[in-house]
Amino acid sequence: MEGDSRNIDWAGVDEVGRGPLAGPVVAVALWLPPDHRISGLRDSKQLRPEKRARLAPQIRAVALSLAIASVAAEEIDRINIHFASLLAMRLAVMALLPRPPGVWVDGRFVPPLEIPAEARIGADARYEVVSAASIVAKEYRDQLMSRCDRLYPGYGFSQHKGYPTPCHLEALDRLGPCPIHRTTFSPVRDRLVRA
Repeated sequence: MEGDSRNIDWAGVDEVGRGPLAGPVVAVALWLPPDHRISGLRDSKQLRPEKRARLAPQIRAVALSLAIASVAAEEIDRINIHFASLLAMRLAVMALLPRPPGVWVDGRFVPPLEIPAEARIGADARYEVVSAASIVAKEYRDQLMSRCDRLYPGYGFSQHKGYPTPCHLEALDRLGPCPIHRTTFSPVRDRLVRA
């Protein structure tokens, strides 16, 4: 995996769930030992669900520190998805114990942190530690949305995880929004206006 050789012992942080119409945005920060020996780490979007499900417990087992933070739909609506993503990443990084010397952030923006940090677009494909964070975050959020499917049946959350698929939009038309929908996102907001 390509990456910057500087700051090789840094932690990584990534978020998932910016695009869905429902559910939280979730960030995972983690710090891996340099000799972790986990093979197959790459951006979670490039992995099949079965592979992510196998890798996530391996990552959790060897991480020097790992923290998960989420920001709920209500807060996303209040501060917007950009700031909610940064908040989730900040909360996750600041919960790491022991504290790493620095952190790689996937994307263009660094949340306010008390440790050195650098943002890189595509860091989840360039740095194994960010790939690992991406995998754990995706697996955690997918499981969370499957539990939401049982709480709010009829929307299909276990299948689409809150993303704006045709079946999700059809369920929104039929049932209206539920408490975990992001009411400031236009497909949800437009249906509230029409109701």
